[in-house]
Amino acid sequence: MDRLKKQAVDNRAAARVVRERGNEARAEELEARADELESGRVTDATDVVSGLVSWALRR
Repeated sequence: MDRLKKQAVDNRAAARVVRERGNEARAEELEARADELESGRVTDATDVVSGLVSWALRR
């Protein structure tokens, strides 16, 4: 879950940058994604995918 929270923080920072550059639509997309990450509706499958790749490469 820490990865998702970190990504949400990064998305909000990126939204501030693109908003300063005048791209309000992209900033809203990034903030919506950050909200989604923080809501818990998104699952972190990094460990599962990494395990599957490692397993496949050993075979």
